[in-house]
Amino acid sequence: MNRAVGRRKTAIARVRLQPGDGRVVINEKSPMQYLGQRRLEQVVLQPLRLTDSLRRFDVSVKVEGGGIAGQAGAIAHGISRALLSQDEEMRPTLKKAGLLTRDARMKERKKYGLKRARKAPQYTKR
Repeated sequence: MNRAVGRRKTAIARVRLQPGDGRVVINEKSPMQYLGQRRLEQVVLQPLRLTDSLRRFDVSVKVEGGGIAGQAGAIAHGISRALLSQDEEMRPTLKKAGLLTRDARMKERKKYGLKRARKAPQYTKR
Protein backbone atom coordinates (compact mmCIF):
# COMPACT_ATOMS: atom_id res chain seq x y z
CA MET A 1 0.00 0.00 0.00
CA ASN A 2 1.36 3.41 -1.00
CA ARG A 3 0.48 6.77 0.45
CA ALA A 4 1.03 10.21 -1.05
CA VAL A 5 -0.09 13.79 -0.57
CA GLY A 6 -1.25 16.02 -3.41
CA ARG A 7 -1.80 19.76 -3.21
CA ARG A 8 -3.44 22.42 -5.37
CA LYS A 9 -4.31 25.99 -4.28
CA THR A 10 -5.53 25.45 -0.69
CA ALA A 11 -6.74 21.87 -1.20
CA ILE A 12 -4.84 18.93 0.32
CA ALA A 13 -5.51 15.34 -0.75
CA ARG A 14 -4.20 12.31 1.17
CA VAL A 15 -4.16 9.36 -1.22
CA ARG A 16 -3.91 5.63 -0.44
CA LEU A 17 -3.14 3.32 -3.34
CA GLN A 18 -3.41 -0.45 -2.99
CA PRO A 19 -3.65 -3.36 -5.42
CA GLY A 20 -7.26 -4.03 -6.35
CA ASP A 21 -9.82 -3.88 -9.15
CA GLY A 22 -10.06 -0.14 -9.79
CA ARG A 23 -12.37 1.24 -7.10
CA VAL A 24 -11.93 4.97 -6.49
CA VAL A 25 -13.36 6.48 -3.30
CA ILE A 26 -13.17 10.19 -2.44
CA ASN A 27 -14.26 11.11 1.11
CA GLU A 28 -16.35 7.91 1.31
CA LYS A 29 -18.16 8.69 -2.00
CA SER A 30 -17.72 7.82 -5.68
CA PRO A 31 -15.82 10.43 -7.75
CA MET A 32 -18.94 11.48 -9.69
CA GLN A 33 -21.00 11.72 -6.52
CA TYR A 34 -18.36 13.81 -4.72
CA LEU A 35 -17.18 16.09 -7.54
CA GLY A 36 -20.49 16.37 -9.40
CA GLN A 37 -18.91 17.02 -12.81
CA ARG A 38 -17.73 14.57 -15.46
CA ARG A 39 -14.86 16.94 -16.39
CA LEU A 40 -13.46 16.90 -12.84
CA GLU A 41 -13.80 13.11 -12.70
CA GLN A 42 -11.65 12.95 -15.87
CA VAL A 43 -9.03 15.16 -14.17
CA VAL A 44 -8.91 12.81 -11.16
CA LEU A 45 -8.62 9.63 -13.24
CA GLN A 46 -6.11 11.03 -15.76
CA PRO A 47 -2.95 9.68 -14.02
CA LEU A 48 -4.49 6.18 -13.84
CA ARG A 49 -5.54 6.29 -17.51
CA LEU A 50 -2.15 7.50 -18.76
CA THR A 51 -0.29 4.71 -16.94
CA ASP A 52 -2.87 1.98 -17.79
CA SER A 53 -3.45 1.33 -14.07
CA LEU A 54 -7.18 2.03 -13.96
CA ARG A 55 -8.07 -1.61 -13.16
CA ARG A 56 -4.89 -2.44 -11.19
CA PHE A 57 -5.32 -0.29 -8.08
CA ASP A 58 -7.94 0.73 -5.55
CA VAL A 59 -7.67 4.41 -4.67
CA SER A 60 -8.90 5.87 -1.39
CA VAL A 61 -8.73 9.65 -0.93
CA LYS A 62 -9.32 12.05 1.95
CA VAL A 63 -9.43 15.59 0.65
CA GLU A 64 -10.05 18.92 2.40
CA GLY A 65 -9.76 22.64 1.76
CA GLY A 66 -10.35 24.71 -1.35
CA GLY A 67 -13.11 24.23 -3.90
CA ILE A 68 -13.97 21.19 -5.98
CA ALA A 69 -11.72 22.14 -8.93
CA GLY A 70 -8.73 22.63 -6.63
CA GLN A 71 -9.54 19.39 -4.86
CA ALA A 72 -9.68 17.51 -8.18
CA GLY A 73 -6.22 18.86 -9.07
CA ALA A 74 -4.89 17.91 -5.64
CA ILE A 75 -6.25 14.35 -5.99
CA ALA A 76 -4.64 13.96 -9.44
CA HIS A 77 -1.32 15.19 -8.01
CA GLY A 78 -1.57 12.77 -5.07
CA ILE A 79 -2.48 9.79 -7.28
CA SER A 80 0.46 10.59 -9.57
CA ARG A 81 2.88 10.67 -6.64
CA ALA A 82 1.49 7.42 -5.24
CA LEU A 83 1.82 5.70 -8.64
CA LEU A 84 5.41 6.91 -8.83
CA SER A 85 6.28 5.38 -5.46
CA GLN A 86 4.71 2.14 -6.73
CA ASP A 87 6.65 2.06 -10.01
CA GLU A 88 9.41 4.53 -10.96
CA GLU A 89 9.02 3.53 -14.66
CA MET A 90 5.88 5.72 -14.86
CA ARG A 91 7.84 8.95 -14.29
CA PRO A 92 8.33 10.00 -17.97
CA THR A 93 4.62 9.51 -18.79
CA LEU A 94 3.39 11.43 -15.72
CA LYS A 95 6.07 14.12 -16.09
CA LYS A 96 5.14 14.75 -19.73
CA ALA A 97 1.49 15.22 -18.75
CA GLY A 98 2.56 17.71 -16.04
CA LEU A 99 1.04 15.67 -13.23
CA LEU A 100 4.10 15.55 -10.95
CA THR A 101 4.54 19.32 -10.71
CA ARG A 102 2.92 21.05 -7.74
CA ASP A 103 0.88 23.89 -9.25
CA ALA A 104 2.06 26.80 -7.10
CA ARG A 105 -0.54 29.31 -8.30
CA MET A 106 -2.51 30.67 -5.36
CA LYS A 107 -4.94 33.49 -4.83
CA GLU A 108 -3.00 36.71 -4.28
CA ARG A 109 -3.66 38.45 -0.99
CA LYS A 110 -5.61 41.72 -0.81
CA LYS A 111 -3.45 44.82 -0.27
CA TYR A 112 -4.48 47.77 1.90
CA GLY A 113 -5.70 50.83 0.01
CA LEU A 114 -6.96 48.58 -2.79
CA LYS A 115 -10.31 46.91 -3.35
CA ARG A 116 -8.78 43.54 -4.27
CA ALA A 117 -5.24 42.29 -4.77
CA ARG A 118 -4.59 44.73 -7.63
CA LYS A 119 -7.83 46.66 -8.29
CA ALA A 120 -7.45 50.24 -7.13
CA PRO A 121 -10.24 52.74 -6.45
CA GLN A 122 -11.03 54.89 -9.49
CA TYR A 123 -8.63 57.82 -9.84
CA THR A 124 -9.84 61.39 -10.52
CA LYS A 125 -7.61 64.41 -10.89
CA ARG A 126 -9.96 66.73 -8.93
